[in-house]
Amino acid sequence: MPTIFTHAVLPIALGIGLGARRIPRRLMAAGAVAAMLPDFDVLAFKLHIAYADTFGHRGATHSIAFALLVGAAAMLLARRLRARPSVVFLFMAGSAFSHGVLDMLTNGGLGVALAWPLSNERLFLPWRLIEVSPIGMRFLSSRGWQVIQSEMLWVWLPAACMAAALVWIRAAGGARAGDPAARQ
Repeated sequence: MPTIFTHAVLPIALGIGLGARRIPRRLMAAGAVAAMLPDFDVLAFKLHIAYADTFGHRGATHSIAFALLVGAAAMLLARRLRARPSVVFLFMAGSAFSHGVLDMLTNGGLGVALAWPLSNERLFLPWRLIEVSPIGMRFLSSRGWQVIQSEMLWVWLPAACMAAALVWIRAAGGARAGDPAARQ
């Protein structure tokens, strides 16, 4: 898995790129939490649930079904998140879903149960570019620094480029339309 902090990078970058009018700051922060939420399954280790179990690490909480559940539950908070329920659903479900996708890009672990509850098969993407992070505080080691460097290259840099491109598109569109609010 990437480090817990890196999972938050994608919704933050998307929120910045789309702007506060589309993705209010509260929703962006909630999306960052939703992107990190699946890794709370590491508590399974403390409960003696095996890694490969349905409710073990990278199991049910890393699935599309879980992401949809997060999005649906978040819709109940749409007013507090200051966005339309449909926007909350899409952003939160997408944020939670991004977690499993990033984990599928790592070069370690057992894979991700993306199709749970239909299948408990653990999957990886064909490109396994991201160094897998050590679980717990071990990521503060020299191995952890290698992981951070890998994440900066394969997640943070593309996310920053996406955010910059979206900001530029918004600014260019607002400038053509004479809408200074589009630059927010």
